[in-house]
Amino acid sequence: MGRKRKKIKIFPIVNYALFILIALMIMVPIWKVIVDSLDAVGVYQFRFWPNKPTLKGYEVILTTKALFRPFVNSIISTVLGTLLGLILSTLGGYVLIQFDMPGRNFFSYMILFTMIFSGGMIPEYLVMKQLGLVNNLMVVVLKHGMNVYNLVLMRNFFEGIPQGLFEAARIDGCSPMGIFFKIVLPLSKAALASIGLMFAVGAWNDYTTVKIYITDPDQTNFQYKLRNLIMDGDTPNTQYAIAQNTLFNAAVMSAIIPFMIVYPFLQKYFVKGVNIGAVKE
Repeated sequence: MGRKRKKIKIFPIVNYALFILIALMIMVPIWKVIVDSLDAVGVYQFRFWPNKPTLKGYEVILTTKALFRPFVNSIISTVLGTLLGLILSTLGGYVLIQFDMPGRNFFSYMILFTMIFSGGMIPEYLVMKQLGLVNNLMVVVLKHGMNVYNLVLMRNFFEGIPQGLFEAARIDGCSPMGIFFKIVLPLSKAALASIGLMFAVGAWNDYTTVKIYITDPDQTNFQYKLRNLIMDGDTPNTQYAIAQNTLFNAAVMSAIIPFMIVYPFLQKYFVKGVNIGAVKE
């Protein structure tokens, strides 16, 4: 008898080809920005390698005061906004999984209501003005620290923790806050990393909030200054002989690099389960 021919599965081939195509569509523009940021000869066609390698574009960004101050402001607002967001989301999510708490459903519906309806831009601006947050970098921190969507995600994540862990902790005499710090948070590294990254990306890339609430140049963030740099031609005057296109792309890479550095350290938490090492019901 002849050997049976192995069937060729079409779906895996098409699947691999599709994902390779998508990866190329994502990587090619990024690679062009990287190459252009390192090329002293400003050209708009695609090149695999810099024609005249240079780091002057990044040197300009790091040494120009007009760009340095907004960069520091973005770091401050991102760190504080992420910390505030994680504190409010974890505490709020933990409170909403207390099923015996009076009024739990009412508070849940009120929070969800704000995801669908809002007061509008003008009432929000008036409130921020009365709170003294106009021309204040804290407006970016507060805007991104209070995110109902991430709070709901954290609540849903906490609901997946086996109830047996909570019951065992209560039997051992652990207080509600003790359960939160000793059980809930240690089992929530994946959620904290994922939602924390959402907070950080939102705060770092914020342009609209700065555009609406901040007019003081010393309080603007890096994204706002980056937009002025590229769209308005507000390039810094330097002694370096580099093309304007090189400086533009170096500025874009400077906005991307921080998360390119942070993401590999958080990626491992995305694939971990919340109940690793916990008991099963």
